[in-house]
Amino acid sequence: MLSPTPLSLFCALLLCLPLAVIFTITSPKTTTKTTVPDGSEHNPVLDLVPAAKTHQRFSFKPSPLPLEDDKSLLRVAARVNSKPPPGSPKKIAFLFLTISPLPFAPLWELYFNQTPKSLFNIYVHADPTYPYDLPFSGVFAHRVILSKPALRFTPTLISAARRLLAHALLHDRSNYMFALLSASCIPIHSFNFTYKTLTRSKKSFIEILNNEIGSYDRWAARGPDAMVPEVKLEDFRIGSQFWSLTRKHARLVVGDRMIWAKFNQPCVVWDKCYPEENYFPTLVHMRDPRGIVPATLTHVDWNGSSDGHPRMYVASEVGPQLIMQLRKNKPRYGDDGTNDSDSSVTQRRDPFLFARKFSPDSIQPLLSIASDAIFKE
Repeated sequence: MLSPTPLSLFCALLLCLPLAVIFTITSPKTTTKTTVPDGSEHNPVLDLVPAAKTHQRFSFKPSPLPLEDDKSLLRVAARVNSKPPPGSPKKIAFLFLTISPLPFAPLWELYFNQTPKSLFNIYVHADPTYPYDLPFSGVFAHRVILSKPALRFTPTLISAARRLLAHALLHDRSNYMFALLSASCIPIHSFNFTYKTLTRSKKSFIEILNNEIGSYDRWAARGPDAMVPEVKLEDFRIGSQFWSLTRKHARLVVGDRMIWAKFNQPCVVWDKCYPEENYFPTLVHMRDPRGIVPATLTHVDWNGSSDGHPRMYVASEVGPQLIMQLRKNKPRYGDDGTNDSDSSVTQRRDPFLFARKFSPDSIQPLLSIASDAIFKE
């Protein structure tokens, strides 16, 4: 039998090469599924991000976009429908940003259990570096989104709030107003009162203050030229980090890249760095100053503040009189983009709906006055 020569082997190899290329191109690719662990058996965020569009037909569901990728999450959330579906009730998205367990969860349980669950959604961003001894339970069970560390004096607190907004936008199109809260916040009105106040408004409630003491130091905290040209000093604003945003402004926040890029820089003067109190007021002021009520509906007392923290109410101070006093106080109205030409803003008297900060040991006194004071109108 004739032995193959090197030339014949080379020719055979050339003849087989096209078949190898065709097989490689048409072979199915393996698909991996991205999951988002939240420490619970039921994960509320697995399907919040829609699968990527494809022209091929699959016998299986395509893998969702990776929720751990903030850029993908925010990009998809910015493209959601700007209006709630017709005929469905408006919902309030309660966004809890916490670096600890929720000490007032029992009070919030009473608050939410007073109303149909078709009127609200709850989302929790819990810093994963904190050792949570007990899992979130009750109305907070399975409501923790994929969370990342949130540190003071850094833009990570902004990132956490943007992450909450993105998940809420993607999760339920009926979410109409988005209220950001902390672990030390409590409600000071019933759910029905809060619901009517927020869903009847076509504007966001966000404190936007101009020419505040220390504005330049905050603006230059990343360096004297770090914010320009996108954010000039005259456009820089200060305000409470706790706001209630309409769906329109929630989409504005998650879709922003230019202003976020300036605030996402590390500060070189850390004790002047409060990005979460500057980014949101500055962005909304620059993009839609007439679409807001320039005030927060979360009461806070800065008299006697310490280390950048407001006054904390302790258990001995809690009583019906305190709740009534918090309700009577008038929000501080700031810059609405009219240069004070619109007197209707200064004549407003919107009610405070929430209050902070309360010490964890005040939970029992608060529960004791919940029915007769906090939830009674």
